[in-house]
Amino acid sequence: MNVEFIKALNDLEKEKHISKEEIIEAIETALVLAYKKNYGSYQNVRVVVDNDTGDVAVLMRKDVVEEASDEMIEVSLEDALSLDSRYQIGDVIEYQVEPKAFGRIAAQTAKQVVVQKIREAERGNAYEDFVNRQGEIVTARVERISNDTVFLTIGDTDGILSISEQVQGEDFRLNEDIKVYVMDVKRTTRGPQIFLSRSHPGLVKKLFELEVPEIADGTVEIKGIAREAGSRTKLAVMSHDENVDPIGACVGSRGSRVQNIVDELFGEKIDIIVWDDVPEMLISNVLSPAKVEEVYIAIDERAAIVVVPEEQLSLAIGREGQNVRLAARVSGWKIDIKSKSQLEDSDFDFESFLDVDENEEDVDENKEGPEQDVEE
Repeated sequence: MNVEFIKALNDLEKEKHISKEEIIEAIETALVLAYKKNYGSYQNVRVVVDNDTGDVAVLMRKDVVEEASDEMIEVSLEDALSLDSRYQIGDVIEYQVEPKAFGRIAAQTAKQVVVQKIREAERGNAYEDFVNRQGEIVTARVERISNDTVFLTIGDTDGILSISEQVQGEDFRLNEDIKVYVMDVKRTTRGPQIFLSRSHPGLVKKLFELEVPEIADGTVEIKGIAREAGSRTKLAVMSHDENVDPIGACVGSRGSRVQNIVDELFGEKIDIIVWDDVPEMLISNVLSPAKVEEVYIAIDERAAIVVVPEEQLSLAIGREGQNVRLAARVSGWKIDIKSKSQLEDSDFDFESFLDVDENEEDVDENKEGPEQDVEE
């Protein structure tokens, strides 16, 4: 090693942000192991690399004892005092040695250490990059499929799409590029391991952020999202500009924006609804496309009884309860749907449910949200 080697380390420090001192320290440790491997593992040596010239010094360390029984690791007090009168038993003396052919071994070892440090730095940089991209969408390439787990690559980094994060009915082909949501990032000895998802609600949210400029710039805000991947998503939005229709912005001209997202999700239905800070209005809206006649709420329990026309009951509940289930999740309210006849036939105690005192006004009736099912 020489001055050119030190210059190369300085360049590495600037370009890849790898500490020169850290590399030299690693080289010194590796050279000690290399020396012991080639010249005897029992020897006690220390290796020093000059930070400016790159010169390598091998220092054999010997303990000062009364009488030396092993001259490779010990020196007698008498011999030590002949070198320096201040030595005492228990001290350590270092002798510089110049083993034959160690220069070649040192050069090879240093090269291996530098290559290893570069790889570690690149893996560390990749980890930091993806940690900062959690909650984002990336494009990944299908590398292989094994036991229903899809292994993908994002540049030089590996990603995993487990079966629990896939959408039923979606099939993938080798070398196909797909959009995925970055859920989690783990640091491993082989580099970062990226856990990806196609079923996470965040995927739909990020697709809207990419597709709708008004969402990207904050004019339109996504207030809530609930998803049953592969089947249906409910998205609640509000506008911070009275001149911008939040649903129109999301749908786009002739439905182009939302259709692009539906295509990316292989036909998943998307209901876009207007968020409202008034609970009765919000609950009416999130049950779209069903028509709502009345909403009774219990604020403390965040629970609501919703009355719908007889012919709207099945639509409000949805197939296997999906519509009301998604409505409850996107709004954050417990929702119980009843038709008028069911309500009249039941012995439901409204006063207890509403906890209304005699002076409170009745809940407004006939609060109906617009139809906002954008994908039939």
